[in-house]
Amino acid sequence: MPTESLASPPADPRAALLRDPNFRWLTVGSALTMLGDQFTLIALPWLVLQMTGDTLVLGTVLALMSVPRALFILIGGALVDRHSPKEVLMLTKYVNLVLLALLSGLVLTGALTLWMVYALSLAIGLATAFSIPAGTSLMPHVVPRAQLQAANGIALGLRQLAMFLGPLLAGLLIVLFGDGSSGSSADSRANATGIGLAFALNALSFGVSAWTLAKVQTLAAAAPSPQAPVAVPQAVLASVAQGLVHFWRDRELRTCFLYWSAIALFIMGPIHIAIPVLASSTPALGAAAFGTMLGAHGAGTLAGMVASGMFPRLRVGSLGLTILVFDAVIGLLFIPMGMINAVWQGAALMLAIGLLGGFMQVRVFTWIQQRVPPALIGRAMSLFMFIFMGLAPISAAVTGWLMKSITLTQLFAASGGTLVVLVALAFVLTPLRQVTDAPAAAR
Repeated sequence: MPTESLASPPADPRAALLRDPNFRWLTVGSALTMLGDQFTLIALPWLVLQMTGDTLVLGTVLALMSVPRALFILIGGALVDRHSPKEVLMLTKYVNLVLLALLSGLVLTGALTLWMVYALSLAIGLATAFSIPAGTSLMPHVVPRAQLQAANGIALGLRQLAMFLGPLLAGLLIVLFGDGSSGSSADSRANATGIGLAFALNALSFGVSAWTLAKVQTLAAAAPSPQAPVAVPQAVLASVAQGLVHFWRDRELRTCFLYWSAIALFIMGPIHIAIPVLASSTPALGAAAFGTMLGAHGAGTLAGMVASGMFPRLRVGSLGLTILVFDAVIGLLFIPMGMINAVWQGAALMLAIGLLGGFMQVRVFTWIQQRVPPALIGRAMSLFMFIFMGLAPISAAVTGWLMKSITLTQLFAASGGTLVVLVALAFVLTPLRQVTDAPAAAR
């Protein structure tokens, strides 16, 4: 009997997932790690700005985290496909635990110097080059393929909840341990205690999530057919090349990956630099405002994911056309960010931007996982994450240099306007508007 005729899976697929202990352990651990990462996301740029006040140095630190990601994340994806994604992910959790604990200790003892920030940022970036493809590839090894969209919806929803709570808690932590008793911007800046505790909490999250990951049992791999040829292990670089060739030959994947690469290079980088600088340089804002704005973005993304689940068929034509329309609106919302002078204004804009992005995120994430063969999932997800976590910080380093000669208002206006132009070019010159998330024919 076909699975579509059974009553229970269509009725409530999430209920079956929530009864699966392996899925519960995996999602709880992932959410904890994401929650901890938000503390570093707030603390690290704030630490650099407090140490130097130099946007170029901040861009350099972010670039040092991105360089090993850019160089090794595709290799990490190939290794995940060759070995167990669970084993690779477990190893990276222990490495990140040690690195963040060391960073926390150096901050709290006052022994941290700028070269140490550079070195630890480089090491953390190298670890994430392997943790990202392992983490994003593990879900298809834990839940059946038919439940993948529901599983991704729950897991990404919890991650976004963590992204909403994390910045708020991190900003509150830094302010509580700040040295200010008045409302001036100098008094409100965080001191080393709050920043060091933020790193320590992130280290703790990696320790707890490693414990939860140890309890996850992966699905047994299907036994190969007796007539099937024996797969010969490839060299790592040859494996990477094989994946890239496969993705390039897939017209829809190639179109989407090239479009997302352009967005990462021209849009995402300025966001990484401009938001913390906006919060630190505007008298009415500060560390708490920085956390509030990022928290609003997380809340909007979570709400968008919920709306996507409630209205799974809501599209502006095809999947690709919906992506273009939503990105155009996001670009228009981003233009006035440089002119805000109150927390609620920045939070409202970030909330709307997150809502639009979150609406499509689960569908796009699942579309990639379902489109590629299981043996290439690690390489596919590593390429997807390379685009947004490898290319964007490189762009951030260039942004730090550009901000020596342009204002924040000009930067936000240029970034939002560039996104609108990219959407128009993609609509006219590429087949992106024709990309569909309908079940693909035999590939």
